[in-house]
Amino acid sequence: MDRHRHCRIKGTTVTEAVFYVVTQRYRMGGVQGRLALCFNAQQKRKLKESRYHEIQDAQALLSNGESIKEGLQKFFDKHKRLIPSKLAEAEEFDGCSCVFCTRPLPKEEMVRLYFDKDLVEKAFHTLKGITNLQPIRHWLSRRVKAHIFICYLSYLLLSLLKLRLKDIKVSPQLALRELDTMYKVYLRDPQKGFKISRVVTLSKKQEEILKAIDKKLLDCR
Repeated sequence: MDRHRHCRIKGTTVTEAVFYVVTQRYRMGGVQGRLALCFNAQQKRKLKESRYHEIQDAQALLSNGESIKEGLQKFFDKHKRLIPSKLAEAEEFDGCSCVFCTRPLPKEEMVRLYFDKDLVEKAFHTLKGITNLQPIRHWLSRRVKAHIFICYLSYLLLSLLKLRLKDIKVSPQLALRELDTMYKVYLRDPQKGFKISRVVTLSKKQEEILKAIDKKLLDCR
């Protein structure tokens, strides 16, 4: 396996570790790409230590006749004794990650992009915030795929909006809030076949945003 070290990226510390990575061609859902199998010994050690601390605390609670959280119950038998085989099973894939990529990126770039948690967390924050994404439980495969597609599409549109607004230094969130009060009036006379539409008077900020997105939007006023 190939070994490489990552430097600090945008102040994050998660990438200040050694990853062992091997890649291979892989097809997922009919999509051809490359699958990177990653191992991080530092993460493995941290997960193991954290799990042991939780189990020690659980053992103390059980000895006092108290209940423990649901996720730890599988490590103990009905006599409240630790089950070593269950613990070994939980540790098997500690520090391991799989990254699937459809672009021909170097191993270093694939790992850096995936483990750049700041980017991922901001994406989820955006989906939960401005797009008002709520917890939704779907059980049918087609509904799960449709929900994922909607989430992907919404974030894609926000990313495109961010690209259009970069010159005026306005975030997509601020732009959408600014345009929230904008509306368009439609008038139609079906008897005479007459119709007209007008956007209400815009503020200077709204005009600036619409111009940055697409100048044609201002022609509809």
